[in-house]
Amino acid sequence: MPRYAALLRGVSPMNAKMKDLVRAFETAGFEDVRTIASSGNVVFTAKRAASNATLERKAEKAMEKTLGKAFATIVRSGRELTKMIDGEPWGRAKLRRGAKRVVTFFKTKPRTAGVKLPLVSDGARVLRVAGKEAFTEYVPSQRGGAFMVVIERTFGKEVTTRTWDAVLKIAGATSRDA
Repeated sequence: MPRYAALLRGVSPMNAKMKDLVRAFETAGFEDVRTIASSGNVVFTAKRAASNATLERKAEKAMEKTLGKAFATIVRSGRELTKMIDGEPWGRAKLRRGAKRVVTFFKTKPRTAGVKLPLVSDGARVLRVAGKEAFTEYVPSQRGGAFMVVIERTFGKEVTTRTWDAVLKIAGATSRDA
């Protein structure tokens, strides 16, 4: 049975309890559901393979029914995450000292015609867009994730972002045997 990760936009312990998210996903018929960290990362098994869009709709509908609200959901299979990680997503880009790596996940493949990389904003550089992900490096500052404004202005708001460390944890949780 295939394993997936649902990356929810805008989730924090302040607006959603992780046990409630697990319950919502179980209500949708998913199995072996667990959350990773407390920021809207839900790993689950589907009884049969389905498109990411189908799983996203199913999860959002279940959250609406169970929680009374739905968080925008972006799904990736464990295989997709592993392929992305193994593909050296930052390529030969020279990362700055002290820089953090961040992945932005798009719901659909973004339009990149006319977009000149790197996109630079407040110490962050969007270095690469490949498939349905953008790869950014940033040097932490008091302004935090100011680069999200550039990403949303350039590609739209159907996105969610995770640190590279979080992506590795999520991928690890999808790769274990179900």
